Amino acid sequence: MDISTSFDQLRSSSKRLACPLTDHNFFSRETWTITFKMRRSCKRGSLLPKIHCSFEQSLKPRPQHLIPMPKPLKTSDSSIEENKAVVDENFCAGICTQIEKLVLHGRYNEALELFEILECEHGHSLCNSTYDALVSACIGLKSVKAVKRVSNHMVSGGYETDQYLSNRVLLMHVKCGMMLDAQRLFEEMPERNMVSWNTLIGGLVDTGNFFEAFRLFFMMQEELSDAGSRTFATMIRASAGLELISPGRQLHSLALKFDVADDLYVSCALIDMYSKCGSIVDARFVFDEMPKKTTVGWNSIIAGYALHGYSEEALSMYHEMRDSGVKMDHFTFSMIIRVCTRLASLEHAKQAHAGLVRHGFGLDVVANTALVDFYSKWGRIEDARNVFDRMPQKNVISWNALIAGYGKHGRGSEAVELFDRMIHEGMVPNHVTFLAVLSACSYSGLSDHGWEIFDSMTRDFKVTPRAMHYACMIELLGREGLLDEALALIRDAPFEPTVNMWAALLTACRIHKNLVLGKLAAEKLFGMEPEKLSNYVVLLNIYNISGKLDEAAAVIRTLRRKGLRMLPACTWIEIKKQSYAFFSGDKSHEQTRQIYKKLDKLMQEISKQGYVPEGKSLLPDVDEREEELRHYHSEKLAISFGLINSIDSTPLRLIQSHRICSDCHNAIKVMAMVTKREIVLRDASRFHRFERGTCSCGDYW
Repeated sequence: MDISTSFDQLRSSSKRLACPLTDHNFFSRETWTITFKMRRSCKRGSLLPKIHCSFEQSLKPRPQHLIPMPKPLKTSDSSIEENKAVVDENFCAGICTQIEKLVLHGRYNEALELFEILECEHGHSLCNSTYDALVSACIGLKSVKAVKRVSNHMVSGGYETDQYLSNRVLLMHVKCGMMLDAQRLFEEMPERNMVSWNTLIGGLVDTGNFFEAFRLFFMMQEELSDAGSRTFATMIRASAGLELISPGRQLHSLALKFDVADDLYVSCALIDMYSKCGSIVDARFVFDEMPKKTTVGWNSIIAGYALHGYSEEALSMYHEMRDSGVKMDHFTFSMIIRVCTRLASLEHAKQAHAGLVRHGFGLDVVANTALVDFYSKWGRIEDARNVFDRMPQKNVISWNALIAGYGKHGRGSEAVELFDRMIHEGMVPNHVTFLAVLSACSYSGLSDHGWEIFDSMTRDFKVTPRAMHYACMIELLGREGLLDEALALIRDAPFEPTVNMWAALLTACRIHKNLVLGKLAAEKLFGMEPEKLSNYVVLLNIYNISGKLDEAAAVIRTLRRKGLRMLPACTWIEIKKQSYAFFSGDKSHEQTRQIYKKLDKLMQEISKQGYVPEGKSLLPDVDEREEELRHYHSEKLAISFGLINSIDSTPLRLIQSHRICSDCHNAIKVMAMVTKREIVLRDASRFHRFERGTCSCGDYW
């Protein structure tokens, strides 16, 4: 540590804090330097005497001839020692005052630097307020080293803490993740109150040690025979962490017994616990019984519905919350944007975006990252980039969302450029980042970039490739038709091949009509997922395309024997904030006549542009009846409905429950060109953005 620099920092900081150090020339540079060095040397065990500063010494030395000669004083040795003690005590008091001021202004590092001076003063114990300030500094920095320094100073000085400071020291250890030390301190405490118990139990729950938290809770009940709302809220969180509804219900009953069930924190914890334990009905009951529904309460129930996939209900609760006049926060908008992502509801997402800005959360990192993710997934990649560029701060999740968005849109080169910029700006990529950029390389066929990034994971960033990264590389090889190399990569993987890896190979075999490897991949998948229908269907398609009708019939017999039934596909489309569902050959809609008429006309138009219906194919997992209704598949009906009920040039956004069949894929490419519409469709496989006769997937799905 540079002493002169430390002195300048101290003086400048004291000026800003109106500190008496500068107001009264408390130190000179020379005195500070000598004192600091001498006391640091004392700390190392030096025998050099301590040098104390003079309170009246000026910052600038006076000329020698102007200095009056002091009169000799007749003082005894005891008087000298008393004067030294007073000076030493005042010196330490000044440092303590400065430490407390620095902590008050959040300047924790500087406070701990000053504390180093006091560490040399072995004979001095600090007062409660200074130790309390140092505890706050340790918590603010979450520094284990600082915690040990403060604790050692208290022990070496023989300082006996009162109940308040004992709890603060316990909290300091908990907040800095030193749970073993915290448990030892807790056991050694001569007296424990409810704050002590709650501090340790809360730390155990936060670190995931739920069973130990329950053990302490039972001990607390025996010792105190009491529990407050904070205790119940914490233990209900422990039940949620264990995903066990039984202890959660018992805690709910106890909370009612202790008359704390209506407490805001307890109610919100109960909603969260019931949601995570699978009982959204109980969660809604607790919410309805809340005497006052706050922002946190609304957020909890909306999150519960979203967690269980009840997106429409979550959106409905959001509207009720808005109409109730309760203030929304950034968490509310973040959740609703994610719900809109699942529902493909652009209009509702736009409203949430506007509300985010209107309520003053336009710069929130979490909410804006959710917006980037939404716009990326639903064909608005330019909007996603605009939101991203306006963010004053970005975390790794923000970068990941936009990189993945470029990949889904088939713009792999831009995804790689963004990845390079992320590295250049000092952001450290994680395994999700590599998954996003490798997927982008795979979608766009950027083999060289993909292999370079894959090799750099371990070499440059110390990130061990996982099965999902290997699946991307297998797909990259599969796109290029290098199926033997893809199989070799599976076999050379440093772990057992996963479902995704074999599924990537099976997809490549279907595209390139490789029956031998396709059968091998399908057999591996059957062994890992014997009840998953789509694996059988892909193999069935390989047999059909290859003319192996006997083998195809055998697959169908296997499906019947296992009781696996190919369900009809369903497609959803949102028009004017309302979602509509269509099945193949669906005639239940009130506009059925217009829909079919429009679709027949559209099929004629695309036929003139070169569209030719494909032969029989059972892709995806749909029944044979749908083959008879090829021209009226659910996605074609949904597009026809969208064209009728939306203005020209408006993009159409659809969700498909299955993997889109190749005939519909080819048809929609031409439809997008003929109608001059952008058509975005998310199927069970991936994202498709149809525009001007092409698809972002590169015809590989």
